[in-house]
Amino acid sequence: MAQTIEGFVGNALDNAKITPLHVKVIALIAAGYFFDVIDVIVFGSLIPDMIQSKFATGPEAAMIGSATVFGMFIGTAGQGEFSDRWGRKTIYQFNLLLFGAFTILGALAPTVIWLVAARFIAGIGIGAEQPLAFSYAGEYSPKRIRGRILAIVHFIGGACVWPIAALFTLAFRDSIGWRGVWIVIGIGALIVWVFRFWLPESPRYLATHGRGKEALDVLGRMGIAGPKEPLTKDAASDTKSDPFAVVFTMFPMRVIAGMICFSAFFGVAIGLGTWLPNIMTSKGFTITKSLTYTFGMTLAVPCASLFMMYALDKFGRKITSVCAFICAGLMAIVFANAASDMQLLVAGFVMIFFIQVAGNSMQIFASEVFPTNARASGFGWAAGVGRLATAFIVPTILWVQTGYGLTTVFVCLAIVLVIAAGAVTQLGPEAKQKGLDEIAPPTG
Repeated sequence: MAQTIEGFVGNALDNAKITPLHVKVIALIAAGYFFDVIDVIVFGSLIPDMIQSKFATGPEAAMIGSATVFGMFIGTAGQGEFSDRWGRKTIYQFNLLLFGAFTILGALAPTVIWLVAARFIAGIGIGAEQPLAFSYAGEYSPKRIRGRILAIVHFIGGACVWPIAALFTLAFRDSIGWRGVWIVIGIGALIVWVFRFWLPESPRYLATHGRGKEALDVLGRMGIAGPKEPLTKDAASDTKSDPFAVVFTMFPMRVIAGMICFSAFFGVAIGLGTWLPNIMTSKGFTITKSLTYTFGMTLAVPCASLFMMYALDKFGRKITSVCAFICAGLMAIVFANAASDMQLLVAGFVMIFFIQVAGNSMQIFASEVFPTNARASGFGWAAGVGRLATAFIVPTILWVQTGYGLTTVFVCLAIVLVIAAGAVTQLGPEAKQKGLDEIAPPTG
């Protein structure tokens, strides 16, 4: 039986050797992801300055953060429908332009209301970046090292960014202020936006949307030989299915499990990222010392990515994520009961390490368990609901801390992390060294 176009393209990419085009694609995906993540991270470090400069009160700062997260929900959930229909590259470019432009406009906002509006729109761009980054990179990656490649994307774009963000705010907070920090981030995003015009579309997307010749042309640029005999077409070669319907009728358990996992991961990671400097300040640290300690803890994030490069293709996504979620919950309790500065630093480092291993192993797993014609939609809806939950979790952390104390905050976070460990087991079949079409074949 003759091979289908999407089957040929999928097998070719699964078994390909790494080429210069792979490197270019991965580098530009990671660069865009870098500015997406740094924007989320630095916000917590900018809150004390916003409050001290009388630009915003504590509740207003929380409102600014929540507006960003609401925008991220819309961007994360909505991009999947668009990119699964119209292509990864088109939506990928639009979201980065939106993010860069409105980050700069937000930095120039004269009042809190204007900043809230700008951050909401920038959040739409931020939210669309992340699910597309992993879907796009995963569709190019050979199956034997896909876990490692996606961990590299996270290492550059989602891990090294944590200590860099902390150092950047420490070094330039006094000289350029919170507005200057956002202007620099917006300009960086727009520079990456210009370079990404040279990115090719995903061959897997092209092969499943009636554009087989273009898919083979991209493979040719990667040095992959064309088919030796004519390829056939089937319903999945030019799919007309609604991505939303595919996700919720064929994979409801996977997307619901993903929603639970992302709510836990984003809620804990972004919640801590937002309030950790403020929590440290409330313990009696100066702003500079709290940022310094936060920097020390965030060195755990690149360590987590380095571990994932080994663990995901060696042990598997599922077992790595489950064990790390449980360990993160235990370390949250240890962190809450730390009695000295050194105990606080060490416990915070280990806690953040496990949170990042757990959440990002799960995130990579979630980007692999939906078919090509609904991959960005499935990942996007799971991550989008996680973003929306974070909009409530971030202010709730401050409310619980104020009313019930820090220990209660971390007990609640530990419970959430253990629930996520159970949800990971329902995300789908283990994806270690499997082709994407083996995990979830494209549908018509």
